[in-house]
This record gives sequence, structure tokens and C-alpha cells, in this order.
Amino acid sequence: MSEITRDKAMELLKKHNKEAFHIQHALTVEGVMKYFARKLGFEEDEEYWGIVGLLHDIDFEEYPEEHCIKAPELLREGGVSEDMIRSVCSHGYGLTDTIVKPEHIMEKILFATDELTGIIWAAALMRPSKSTKDMELKSLRKKYKSKGFAAGCSREVIEQGAGMLGWELNELLEDTLMAMRECEDSVAEVMKEYE
Repeated sequence: MSEITRDKAMELLKKHNKEAFHIQHALTVEGVMKYFARKLGFEEDEEYWGIVGLLHDIDFEEYPEEHCIKAPELLREGGVSEDMIRSVCSHGYGLTDTIVKPEHIMEKILFATDELTGIIWAAALMRPSKSTKDMELKSLRKKYKSKGFAAGCSREVIEQGAGMLGWELNELLEDTLMAMRECEDSVAEVMKEYE
């Protein structure tokens, strides 16, 4: 479906993103997307789903005011296919001037989990272990309900995403936590070069 390889996608991400936080977020969302591809029976598209996750915020660091607006240009320059560009931009639906509505289940998952990964990671950093691996769903739900916690991460978007998927919020929370547990070590390995 896509002409861009994972290695080329990583090069493109690093070309437009220098801050460790943005790289870590991109890698986390990539891992979450791959997890859901496998869980939902889209194994043959796992790499594609992952690359969409990796590149979803390609323009955010350099062009925060034009998020999802500048992305198509940057992605086309990097050789990314139009179908992937559409999927990347769909996560800004209702948040930016983009009018690309999430339609494919992959796009709905990206929309639903992007903000949620931020809440989960913020909750993990408050733990003595600084990890998702020993975080329980009950603890995550408590943090999620606290509006002041990770206030920059929109609960409204997360809940809208769960609704798009036809999932209960707890199902989305639990599956995304499981996905982050699964990819945490591989993300940490890459992030060593930023220490």
C-alpha cells in the first residue's frame, strides 16, 4: 500500500523532529498502532499502521500552528503515498482545519489513542518504576478522571475516538495500556541515543 519503508519513515521523522519528546511519542504511537493491527486481524498491514503512527505528528514540532495542514507537503517530499497522507491527517479531525475524517478502523484508532498515549506516559512517569509495565488499569482510570492531570491531553478527543470505534472507554484504556507495555522496551532502546 505504501512506497515508504520504515527506515525511510524514521529518517523523515528525524528530519523534521529534533526534540526527544516528539521522537518518543512517535515511536510510542507506532508501537500502539502495530499492536492494534495484530490484535484486530490486520497483521499483513502491521508495518503500514506503524508507519502511519510514526509519522502522524511529522509537522507538529516545526509548524505547531499548522498541524496536519503542513503535513501533506512534508510527507509528499518524503515520498509518502496519498493514502498514508490521508490517514496521517485524519487524526487532526475537529482539532485543526483539516477536514479529513477518520473512516478506516486504523484512522479511528490513531485518533482515539494519540492523546491517550500522552496520559498513560505521564501517569507512568509518576510511578516509582517510571514504567507502564506495573501500572494497573484502576490506577490509569483514576489519573484519567483527574481533569488536572495531563490536562493538555484531550479526554473529549479520546472519548470521541472510543465512540467512533464503538468501544467502551475502559476497553480503549486497557488495550492502549497493554500496547504501550508491549512496545516500551523497544522505544526505550531507541531513545538511548537521546540521553
